[in-house]
Amino acid sequence: MWLFDRDLWSEVFNTLGKNLFRTFLTMLGVIFAMVILMLLLGSSNGLANGFNNLFAGTSSNSLFVWSQSTSEPYKGFERGRRIKFKTEDADILRKQIPEIDVLAPRIELGSHRGIATVYRNGRTSGSSVYGDYPEIDDIMKKKLVEGRFLNRSDTDNSKKVCVIGEETYKLLFDKGEEAIGEDVRINGVFFSIVGIYKPNDNINIDGENAVFIPFTTFQKAFNSGDRMGWMAISFSDETEVPIVEAKIKKVLKAKYDISPTDERAIGSFDMSEVFKSVSIFTLVLKIVSLFVGICSLLAGVIAISNILLITVKERTKEIGVRRALGATPRVVRRQVILEAAVITIFAGMVGFAISIGLLNLIDANFAQGNDAPFRNPMVTIPQFGFSFLLMVSLSLLIGLIPANRAVRVKPIDALREE
Repeated sequence: MWLFDRDLWSEVFNTLGKNLFRTFLTMLGVIFAMVILMLLLGSSNGLANGFNNLFAGTSSNSLFVWSQSTSEPYKGFERGRRIKFKTEDADILRKQIPEIDVLAPRIELGSHRGIATVYRNGRTSGSSVYGDYPEIDDIMKKKLVEGRFLNRSDTDNSKKVCVIGEETYKLLFDKGEEAIGEDVRINGVFFSIVGIYKPNDNINIDGENAVFIPFTTFQKAFNSGDRMGWMAISFSDETEVPIVEAKIKKVLKAKYDISPTDERAIGSFDMSEVFKSVSIFTLVLKIVSLFVGICSLLAGVIAISNILLITVKERTKEIGVRRALGATPRVVRRQVILEAAVITIFAGMVGFAISIGLLNLIDANFAQGNDAPFRNPMVTIPQFGFSFLLMVSLSLLIGLIPANRAVRVKPIDALREE
């Protein structure tokens, strides 16, 4: 097989080695092009990973629904009527909306974003107090620093336990002081601390200073009856949230005699739209990065073709002698194309090695910590494979230009050239 022809490879390397400085300058274009391509792809991957980390723990296909005031009169009710959800609404929705995967009712002490005073040994903390079911953790994952989150036993037995935030801990305890098992007092009711959580750095719906207690305990301790503040709902990945959202609102509007055209009575927030927007943004960023990188790589490969054209002209007499001695056009063309491939592949691998080093440097200095904009800004194996095959393909195609020029050299004219 011609690829294993020692004489062919010897001729290729001898030709490239005759002018090492020019060969090096030729490779620089491809090296820089590969570095640009890999850095762009790696950075876009790092940014995508950063977004994924930013939303880590939050269900991507989730919906939050809460009650507001009506904006239209309906069935004898005046506009401005305040809607108040009840705990039975959760069961109604679970039965009538089969697309629901997890539904977690929530109630809050006071109004939305209300603040309650939490006491301990003469120290206080103004915190948001939520009554929750354990399922809320499946939709908005809590980063526990110590202890545990609420469980089914807590709600089934209406246990007087709570999970507090780090900010609450700092206000009520000295640094390093043990908090698990200690009691705090909220509106005259004592709760035993079973866990301490760290606020998410991403979508922080709960606030930085919050206390979570079992939903059933909240009902009894604060006499909330069957009132429910809002619902966190998650669906399977294939579910179209806007479609199900309309179904949920239709059921609730029918139950509370709300006009079907009233868009303000029931508030909602579709988390899937946020994730879709981020996904589209990162996809476009990757496509743009790939396009810019390919253009840079193409420019570098074209530079190799131009240099080889000059080389072919300089070797006109040599090519003529080879043709006169019986070298076929295929042999001449093969050597020139192989020269282009060797330069491109070697330069590409050098560029890849440099880019990996730079990406590791970026990772070590800018991709560490929870607030880092990047996360593991590295190139994936499929991306590298695609880039490598593209580079080789371009080198072979571009190499055809000087190769065809060499083939067109007539032996008799080449031998006459001084």
